[in-house]
Order: sequence, then C-alpha cells, then structure tokens
Amino acid sequence: MPLPADNTPWPPPQWARHYREMAVDDAWYSGDRHRLSSLYRAQATRERKWRLWGRRKQGDTRPDHRLHVPLAGDIAATSADLLFADMPKITVEDAATQARLDDLADRGRLQSLCLGAAEQAAALSGVYLRTTWDRDVADYPLITSVQPDQAIPEFRFGMLRSVLFWRELPSQHTDREVWRHIEAHEPGYVRHALYLGTRNNLGRLMSLVDHTETHGLVDSLDAAGDGQTISTGIQQLTASYVPNMLPNRLHRTAPIGRSDYAAPIHDLFDSLDETWTSWMRDIRLARARLIVPDAYLRDNGPGQGATFDGEAEVWAGLKIPPNEGGTGITLAQFKIRVAEHKATAESLVTQAAQSAGYSPSSLGLDSDGQPVTATEVDDRFRRSRTTRTKKAGHWRHALAEQLHVQLLLDRALFGSRVTPQRPTVEFGSGVAESMQSVGTTLDLLARAGAVSTATKVKVLHPEWDDTAVKAEVALILAETGASAPDPVGAFPL
Repeated sequence: MPLPADNTPWPPPQWARHYREMAVDDAWYSGDRHRLSSLYRAQATRERKWRLWGRRKQGDTRPDHRLHVPLAGDIAATSADLLFADMPKITVEDAATQARLDDLADRGRLQSLCLGAAEQAAALSGVYLRTTWDRDVADYPLITSVQPDQAIPEFRFGMLRSVLFWRELPSQHTDREVWRHIEAHEPGYVRHALYLGTRNNLGRLMSLVDHTETHGLVDSLDAAGDGQTISTGIQQLTASYVPNMLPNRLHRTAPIGRSDYAAPIHDLFDSLDETWTSWMRDIRLARARLIVPDAYLRDNGPGQGATFDGEAEVWAGLKIPPNEGGTGITLAQFKIRVAEHKATAESLVTQAAQSAGYSPSSLGLDSDGQPVTATEVDDRFRRSRTTRTKKAGHWRHALAEQLHVQLLLDRALFGSRVTPQRPTVEFGSGVAESMQSVGTTLDLLARAGAVSTATKVKVLHPEWDDTAVKAEVALILAETGASAPDPVGAFPL
C-alpha cells in the first residue's frame, strides 16, 4: 500500500462512512453523556426530536436530569470476558520454543492485551493485532492492539495484505495544525511518514525529525532506500485483523467485521436511558411536599421571603378561619411507577442482549438466586456460548499469526535461538462445571465400566501432563488395592 499523497482528504473518502458508523458505536461504548449529546445534536433535526440525547438545546440553563445506563459497555465487557477470562491454550511442538512462547506471553501481558482488545472489538466491529519492537521499552518483540478507526486496510480475497495505521500527534505551534504519524505495514517492512495538515486534510509530507514524537524513528530506518522504511527481516505481515463478527450487514461486500451494536440496537440503548430517566423523574416528583396557607409562613425579613418550618414543635398562634376543616396543611406525594419502569427496563435489556448475540443471564438477568443444575446453566447461556464460539474462530487465526511473527522477530532482531513455529490456539468450552457435577458424571461412568482410572484423573485435572497422570493413577491403584499383584513374587519357589 503506497503512502497517501499530499492534501488527501482525511479520513479517505472510501472509509469516511465506516468511520462515522464507528463514531456512533464509540459514543455509546464510552458511556459519556456529553459525547452522546454532542453526537445526536449534530444529526438531522427529525432524528434529534425523538432521540433522548438530541433534545436539549445548547442555551438551556435548566438542570439536565437525563440519565445514562452503560449497557453498551456491559455488552462489550461481557464479550471480552467470555473469550479471555480464561486464556486459550497456546502450544507448539518444540519444548524450547514452547518455553520461550510462554515467557513472551507472560512478560508481554498477553491476556490483559487480549481482554482489552476483545472488548474494543465488540464495540467497534474489530481490532488489529500488531507486532512491533522498541529496545528502550523491552528486549523482545511486543504484540499491541490498534483500533479500527485508526487503520486503513487493504484486503485481497478477504485476506489482509497490508494496512496503514495512523495517529494524531500533539500540536507544536497552533491548534489549527494537525500532525499525523502514518505507519504502513507490508510483508517484509514497515514504512513511517509524518504529515502536517488540518482536521479534514492530511496535508503535506514532512520529515520525521520535524516532530518530537517521531524523531527517534530516524535511527531505526534503513540506510538504503527512501529514508522511511524499516526492514523486518521476515516475510510475514506484522499485523493481523480480527473481525468481531461476520458478515457486516451494512457493507456486505467488505471483509470487515460488525459491532455487537450493529443489529442495530442504538434505539434500545436510547429507550433504556429514557426509561431510566422517567423512573428517576417519578422519584423526584414523588418527594413529599406540604402545601400550607400563607399565614403559616414565617417572614424572614425584608427581601428574604418567607418559609415554612416543618420541624417546629411549637407554633405561634395562627389565625385559621373557623370554617376551614383540619389544619389547612395538605400533603402532596405522587405515586412512583416502580413495577412498570422495572419491567420496561428489563425487557429492553433482554432484547438488546439477544440482538447482540448474548443470553440475558450473561448480563445478570433471569437470575433468582436459586441453585441450578449444570444442564440449566448450559441452557441459560447457550446463546452466549454460540456467539463466543463464532468469535473465537476469528481470534484463533489472528493470535496464531502474530505469535508466530513474534517468534520470528525474536530470532531475527533479538538473537533468540529457538525454532519459530506457528502455534496452535485452542479455546476451551467456556463453561466451568462444579465438582459435584463432575463427580456425579464420573461415578455413573465408573459404575457402567465405561471409564478408566487414567481418564477419570485427566477429567478431574485437565491441566496435568501424562507423567503426573500416571503417578496419580499408580497412587490410586495402590491405595485401593486394585493394582495387579506381581506374578513372580507370588509364585512359590
């Protein structure tokens, strides 16, 4: 992918619509009410009228009682937890390579990286995994994540062939100027460029030494060539794309993922906020208020108005008309529609969860606190498990690619002596059975004579290797007396 020409509109026109859609998803994912309000106030007047977050005018000085429920963030976090709360099993055949791979994953905090990247991918339709290096930070290659609204990819037959990452840098002179650092990844090399432009225009190409953020890259550039390229020393692409879900329903021909919110469920988010705002409005209106005659008010002095002291135990004599019944004090307290609001909110959350591909139980609904069997748990979370399996397929390939690239760069640039191999990434079932359930299953199989002692130990301790399993089996057989006697020692001589 060539570097962009000077004065290119930014973002590029072919990706402008994708970026606008990501901006809407990002506003809901952020949970920032000010971003939501700014987003929908900028939309067409017709949509602004019925959107909760587009109704308030700029110059309105009344208190803003609108409330936001961060359901979008909860959905994205649930997606990440289902995938990487338990790290997938990453293995290679060579023992030395496996040891180095485990060390790189631990030192590079791979699980934390994957949890954050998976959450952002669920919200923004996908994420990029990038392998890079910085000797001032670490003495090994680093796997990092890049957001999809900071990338311009090039696909061929649905496969990522090259990608251009970009980021805005701090202004050095005036706020009007926008500095952008471009990082183009292609098989075999990475190319860097610096541009000075405006908010909507990339501007002109500058030297990397013109900005403090890119000045340090100059020492890493190849001596020969265009003065912008760094050779990686390997043929593999140092970036991979992880689509959140496929296909993208709005862009069927593009091999890009779709957000969990792309059902779309923005309307459900907005309705949930409106329901919660209405519920809190009922609470505000239902505050107990006393309506009293003017004579009950105490004068606070010239210009200070008059107040009613509801805590006073002794009042001065008041002139109450004899024909007035009671004390003349009226209590005003409106009803709070708790059941109606709660049912509406739960229905909206349930529909949003199902449209996003998750079981309501994954978001804390349909749980009455009563113990349930493993079968009931499996039924409740079936939809979430299906969605997790779909996403795991996309993550499995991208993780294997970049872990392999990490091993290759570790050997080419950092002198590692292990043999780089493409690892196998296996996601577990995602369901943790209770010990009672496992014990019951093994007991039934043992009574039927359908399971060996070695298999029972493996089921109980899936993390053990064959040596540990054999040792445990030997101990069990010895303690139970089930081990076969020594035919030679028992034979009478």
